[in-house]
Amino acid sequence: MKSAIQNTILETYTKLHDLVSSFSKEEINIVPFEGSWTAGQTTQHIILACSGLTMLFAGKTEKTTREPDENVKALDAIFLDFATKYQSPKNIKPPDIEYEKSTLLASIKKIQNDLFEAAETYDLTLTCRDAKVPGFEHFTIYEWIHFAIVHTQRHTHQLKSIYEYIKKQ
Repeated sequence: MKSAIQNTILETYTKLHDLVSSFSKEEINIVPFEGSWTAGQTTQHIILACSGLTMLFAGKTEKTTREPDENVKALDAIFLDFATKYQSPKNIKPPDIEYEKSTLLASIKKIQNDLFEAAETYDLTLTCRDAKVPGFEHFTIYEWIHFAIVHTQRHTHQLKSIYEYIKKQ
């Protein structure tokens, strides 16, 4: 379980890092079309959603009385359905500001390292009691890491579309 999720963490965040790296420092802040976030805002949204998850893992946890990956299929159904659009919760909505590519890339790398280390260090079957995703019960550490992965994959897909749109202009 640990090595498989660690490989997925590395793969997911390396793809994101490489894609963000491909934007120029100007392109990172271009609004590609009306109603869209910039690449910088999209990346910042990922950072806001995934930073600090390890604080949850170090917080109040308890032994899990269900399958520790029970919510994985539901998370996949939500976040890997690229046809459905969602509104971001306010607490992870990125501000409309100019973003510095190097700062975004450093934050992506930190999230990757933190999640990779957490997958090695923590008992992934424990349930975290300090936070919940609306519509779900409390997640296990494994499910929180999976949430970070599929959420990042969703927005990496969005970033690829933004990149392709900008390059066509």
